[in-house]
Amino acid sequence: MFCASSSKIDPRFLDLAAEAGAELARRGHSLVSGGAQVSCMGAVARAARAGGARSVGVIPENLVDLEVADEDNDELIVTPDMRARKGEMDRRSDAFLVLPGGIGTLEELFEIWTARTLGMHDKPIVILDPVGVYEPLRELMKGLAEHGFTRPKAFDAVSWAGTVPEAFDLLERSQVRIEATPEDYAEAEL
Repeated sequence: MFCASSSKIDPRFLDLAAEAGAELARRGHSLVSGGAQVSCMGAVARAARAGGARSVGVIPENLVDLEVADEDNDELIVTPDMRARKGEMDRRSDAFLVLPGGIGTLEELFEIWTARTLGMHDKPIVILDPVGVYEPLRELMKGLAEHGFTRPKAFDAVSWAGTVPEAFDLLERSQVRIEATPEDYAEAEL
């Protein structure tokens, strides 16, 4: 699960993260997250564990040094840097739920979205956006497609949800397979 680490966000996003963690546990899933105890990352992990879910946190070494690591995770993996963190989270995840977040969350989203668009994985990706935080992103992506920078089928690689239950329903039933062709790579239309 990708989500915010900022402590300056509206508390409703902490509630959303806690609701997502509780729903994850209720449905019998395990959590792979950014491994921090702060903000939405902490809220989702605490709620998931409170519901009986296993939590795996993956955190870069410099954030452990800043004392933001969630030591209560069932497993805490410390990586040398952010790139290794994303790779470890990708390997350990069967699906990706993206909650509202900042630049780091967007970076994580774009990396897995690009990889899925290129056929490098077929794990479902759901963007949970109950209040429209990501609506400008959706419009940006449509504009990029209209101008030929992104292929329209890239939109098939992600689903959008307005509620936590809807997001988990989409994750659990997502079977969309994105087939990449040599032309896709040659044209670089991610």
